[in-house]
Formats: sequence, structure tokens, C-alpha cells
Amino acid sequence: TFKMASGPPGKLSSFEPSLWGDFFVSYEPQPLQSEEWMMARADILKDKIHMLLQSCDGALGKMFLVDSLQHLGIDHHFKEEIDNMLSEILGSEFSCSSLHEVALRFRLLREQGHWVSPDVFNKFKCEGGVFNKDITYDTRGLLSLYNAAHLLIHGEPALEEAITFAKYHLESRIASLEFPLAEQVRRALHLPLPRTYKRMETIHYISEYKEEEYHNPVLLEFAKLDFNLLQHVHLKELKAISGWWKELSRCIELTYVRDRVVENYLWSHVMFYEKDYELARVIGAKINVLLTVMDDTFDAHATIEECRKLTEAVQRLHSLAWLC
Repeated sequence: TFKMASGPPGKLSSFEPSLWGDFFVSYEPQPLQSEEWMMARADILKDKIHMLLQSCDGALGKMFLVDSLQHLGIDHHFKEEIDNMLSEILGSEFSCSSLHEVALRFRLLREQGHWVSPDVFNKFKCEGGVFNKDITYDTRGLLSLYNAAHLLIHGEPALEEAITFAKYHLESRIASLEFPLAEQVRRALHLPLPRTYKRMETIHYISEYKEEEYHNPVLLEFAKLDFNLLQHVHLKELKAISGWWKELSRCIELTYVRDRVVENYLWSHVMFYEKDYELARVIGAKINVLLTVMDDTFDAHATIEECRKLTEAVQRLHSLAWLC
């Protein structure tokens, strides 16, 4: 069904105004005081991490290193090395009695598209197929199990049971946990790690990583530099897109549509936050803005007949796209 809201072209929007107003249109990102030094320092740290990856031995060491790189949001700089390490982890013998390490291996490999059977968790179950009570005191292990189990596919009831079991015991223990584990559990219960917004996880984890037992100062320094450099790039992109929309909306005079440039840029940013994907972010954001215009035209402005004509035009465009 469509709302009947025909009216003059200058009809004002009935939607809530943008929370951001014209902030990003007039926003001037301050130049980084020492951008050249930051980039040079980042290159030095990046070389050190390459050496660290090359010298890392053993499946456990590789797993912990890959997990840290991913949490800190710098794994995209070392994609080839990480792919090779995970392939080695998959092909190596792995016998471990730690729930945290078994679940971590399961998650890292499944996230990479490698198949790992949920039977790896059977060693933590009784004969009746119920998880042992002993692991209820292993909060780190339960958190890893909870996050790993959310990579389940259709027809894996064992992982559904693992989610229920881990969630119950994490919720019962969260009040007694200390930083940073308490915050990590709280975030996972709100949104499991495989489903979270990666850059938001990076923001949190950068402040938590130094409290981890095996933290590496080189990784932390590089993560902070990389985050600041990328944030500067993203803010400049958002300013440019906001200016594009301001000019476009003034030209087409569609005053009834929502101003959701920031939200639409965020969608693109979620999918492509890396520096090399600037074009994908910009194109994605602009497409989403134009889809918002079309959606509001259907829902808040056009007549039924106009909606039908617009639908036919979109369908013809879709058919031509398939032919191309």
C-alpha cells in the first residue's frame, strides 16, 4: 500500500529532519598536525608487523596474532599473510583441551570460509551430549564459544544449543567480571562478534588491548595511527558527499524527501572502511541516497498512478541491466 500524499512539488517533508543538519556541509576537517610523520611511522610499524607474521610459529601463536589483528581493525593490511596462516592452521594437527582456543580456531576458520565441524566441541560435553559444568567457570572460553557458535549454518542444532548454554552462563557471571572482559561479554551479548559493526569493535578494543595478557605494543601503536589516518579520510568523504547532496537537492527541489546522507554513508562505511575502497564507499552512499529519494517518492508524494509508472520504469531498467 502507498500513502496518498499528492501535492505541489514544493511540498515540505513530513519526516523528521536530519539530526546532523548542515554540520558536515560546512565542516572543515582539521589537517593532521603531523600527517607525514604519522604515515612514515605507520610504514615502519607495518614492516615490523610483517616480520612478526613471518616469524610467528605454532598454531596457537598464529591464531592469537590473527585474532588481535582483526580486533584492532588492521588485518586488511596483511591479508595475504593472514590467508596463508589460516590455511596452515587448517592443515596442521590441532589437539587442545582449552575451550577458548578450540572456539577461536573454529571462528577464525569459518569466518575465512573454511569448513570446521561443530563436533570439535564434543570434547567439552558429557555422555548425554550436555556441556560439562566445569566450563561454566571459564568465562573467556564461554565468550569464545558464544561468538564462534554464531557462525552456524542451517541444520546445526549443536551450535544453537551452544549459543543458549553460553549465553545463560555469561549473563549469570557478567556482574562479577572485570575490565576488559566484562565489556567484551556485554558487547557480545548485545551483538555477537561475527555480526557486529567491525569499526565499532575496533574503537572499543583499541582501548582494551593494552589490558590483554599478551598484548603487543607495536600492534597497538599501528592500530591507533591507522585509525586516525582512516578517520581523516572518511570525514573528508562525508563532507564531499554532503555537499553533493545539498547541491542536488537544491536543483531538483524535492523538498519532501528525507535528508539521510550521514546514515547512507555509514552503510557504505560498514561494508568498505579500508582506504583503498574510497570509490566503493562514495558510489554506495550516493546510490543509497537516490534510493531514499525513490522510496520517499513512493511513500509520501506520488499518486498510485505515478507509482505504477515509476515501477514500470524501474522494471525496464532492471531488464536492460540483465541484458547488459
